Amino acid sequence: MQLVRLVIDDLRCFQHLDVALRSGINAFVGGNGAGKTSLLEAAYVLSHGRSFRAGAAEALLRRSATAWTVHAEIRHATGQVQLLGLTRDAEGWRARVDGQPVATLAAMIGHCAVICFEPGSHALIAGPAEERRRFLDWGVFHVEHDFQPVWRRYRRALRQRNALLRGMGEADDHAPWEQELAQQAESLDGLRRRYLDALEPLLADLCGALIPELGAPILHYRRGWPAEEPLDSVLRGSRARDQALGHTRAGPHRADWSLTFPAAPSRAQLSRGQAKLSALSCLLAQADLHDQRTGDAAVLCMDDLASELDAAHLDAVVDRLCGRATHVLPTGTTLAPALAGAATVFHVEHGAVHPV
Repeated sequence: MQLVRLVIDDLRCFQHLDVALRSGINAFVGGNGAGKTSLLEAAYVLSHGRSFRAGAAEALLRRSATAWTVHAEIRHATGQVQLLGLTRDAEGWRARVDGQPVATLAAMIGHCAVICFEPGSHALIAGPAEERRRFLDWGVFHVEHDFQPVWRRYRRALRQRNALLRGMGEADDHAPWEQELAQQAESLDGLRRRYLDALEPLLADLCGALIPELGAPILHYRRGWPAEEPLDSVLRGSRARDQALGHTRAGPHRADWSLTFPAAPSRAQLSRGQAKLSALSCLLAQADLHDQRTGDAAVLCMDDLASELDAAHLDAVVDRLCGRATHVLPTGTTLAPALAGAATVFHVEHGAVHPV
């Protein structure tokens, strides 16, 4: 997949931006606060419905504006061209595909795959479980057609059970929703396991190239309830305690995965640099798997890439990216030497972007 054109209105520092991108690597260079990261956010939000930076969606809105909009023209590996649009205002989200409104964000996100490595990406390894569930479920969503309906049914059953736990219904109503919850949980767990099984060899290859000193990576997956018990049994047994808490503790919404190495059995033993390289390996492996399963490479955004990697690792990453048909958008205050001659360069300044 390639971002052929990106149009941004009233997002962060951009009052209006219309930039045509080329295939391969497009590097955005400029000073701090020029808008480089905001440009990547605009691409990312089309694929995730949110920014990769912390804060509410309202933080994306340019000061004094009432709505922000991102439009993109994308070209798939098949040659098909699509137009995507996303607007956020006081009334909420409005998404379009080829000029036609779609009912859900997922209907637009399914057409656009953008993966981002940025200074906060080490949280994928060292941060809370929510970060890893997002990574996992975004990947499964894009390669497993069954994921979205299963996830919706699971979330509906979870909301119903939580409402019952808070006294909003009859006690006898628990059992049907717990059975539905357990049934969808098994399907969801199976999709996640299958995805991680396919991801693991790709991840091993990347870790072997970027952090060979740690040894072969091992993926550990925890499904969110005891491995030896069916979820409906767990839910019946924990009903009284869950009622006291007001929410359901066990289930796929509490799942997690972790990455360990022979030389670092605990993530606390990883240096910050190793955690970043581990996270980068996970993200590149996800891009590789997306390409394998869909035949359409994801767009890779890499914010402040040169400051996150030393020269040797940056060379290794750029060599790998240049060897495949991937659309890559790195940013930096200067052009990294490894990118010289390999990238189309744009200068970003005061919310404007110009080719160099």
